[in-house]
Amino acid sequence: MARASTILELKDQGYTRRSVKQELRDNLIARLSRSEPLFSGIVGYDESVVPQIENAVLSGQDVIFLGERGQAKTRMARLLIGLLDEDVPALAGCEINDDPFAPICHACRLVSAEQGDRAPITWIPRDRRYGEKLATPDITIADLIGEVDPIKVAEGRYLSDELTIHYGLLPRTNRGVFAINELPDLAERIQVGLLNIMEERDVQIRGYKVRLPLDLFVVASANPEDYTNRGRIITPLKDRFGSQIRTHYPKRLEDEITIMESERTSFPDESFRTLSPEFMKQIVAELTHLARKSSEISQRSGVSVRVTITNYENLLSSALRRAIRLGEREAVPRVTDLGAIVASTTGKIELESVGDGTEDKVLGKLVQRAVLNVFNRYFSAGELDEVVAAFQGGLAVVVSDSMPSDEYVKQIAAVKPLLGAVRKLGATEPASVAGAAEFVLEGLHLSKKLNKDSQAGRFRYKS
Repeated sequence: MARASTILELKDQGYTRRSVKQELRDNLIARLSRSEPLFSGIVGYDESVVPQIENAVLSGQDVIFLGERGQAKTRMARLLIGLLDEDVPALAGCEINDDPFAPICHACRLVSAEQGDRAPITWIPRDRRYGEKLATPDITIADLIGEVDPIKVAEGRYLSDELTIHYGLLPRTNRGVFAINELPDLAERIQVGLLNIMEERDVQIRGYKVRLPLDLFVVASANPEDYTNRGRIITPLKDRFGSQIRTHYPKRLEDEITIMESERTSFPDESFRTLSPEFMKQIVAELTHLARKSSEISQRSGVSVRVTITNYENLLSSALRRAIRLGEREAVPRVTDLGAIVASTTGKIELESVGDGTEDKVLGKLVQRAVLNVFNRYFSAGELDEVVAAFQGGLAVVVSDSMPSDEYVKQIAAVKPLLGAVRKLGATEPASVAGAAEFVLEGLHLSKKLNKDSQAGRFRYKS
């Protein structure tokens, strides 16, 4: 069927108008009945956050996401447009997406009165029905709601004429989803201006009797730390949100790894094959989980998932840089590459107190604990006693982040117990053998079964 181009054609096709909340609700019901996920790419929220969002949409409630940085609050708000219809009809030329059957702005009411069913319509895709604003202290009511346009006044219109209004972001997102990020940063007097929008679905501009019953689904985000540090959400506005949904960081290591792999920046490197062993992925994720529990790191500001993602990117880049310089086709990260994550971590964490420690020292301890925890998951107590015994017989192994992979293969070729441990980790190619060997040796060192000397950028493991 051809798309309607006038109100009359729209009526003939049997179009029925729905509010945004009704539209979201109907489409969610259809999706749930087909057992389709609400959000694609959101991991770890299936049993906590997502059910609460579904309840809010089914109840027709505006939502505020409360959580620390890096918990996908903004992404979920943006993904809500997936519950909107593919496109909806609006009166052609309308600034606020007026419904053809029930126009609310003065200009569209005039057009509807003059042309009736012959009034032209246009179709608005779902991606144009989303509006977003980052709350900052300098935002004005004019930005969000609107202001009298002096140019239109200069053209001869009266100040009281509704046609002199230049609409703000909220009216321009009429019949859509509007998100306000970091709501507590919005000045309290501006928050007061949102009260009518949230409750009465109405706007007031410069005291004129302008009534615009906007059709909106409002989503806001806030960080709990902001309530005391930078601002707060005034109680009346907070009361307007139907549901306050608490977000959280990934609770399982597997979820952190899934996010880390899916969100990292990747490039098509045809000349090199970058592989990351599972134990190295676990070390990166374990480090973030330990940081979120550390008393030395401020938990009020949180430890974002972005820390995990950027750490993983730097770890892989360190391995790639080595492969490029050594002319190796495979790039596999090693324990000695973990130094690369300092740059991607220290700027994203805040220490609880300065004291005697620095970010580097705190991070160094956390890295060691992460490696040891993962090592203990792979090897039980006493499983590598034969490896330790070989070192007690005078064996020593030298490692470095710039050492060719073949050197590792030569060093451990004669040590069958160590070779067996490496194979247990699934390492067969030289680059992966080097990474596995370093992991085993470092794990034994942190378990206080081997000594480790540092000299000129190289590390020597010995009894």
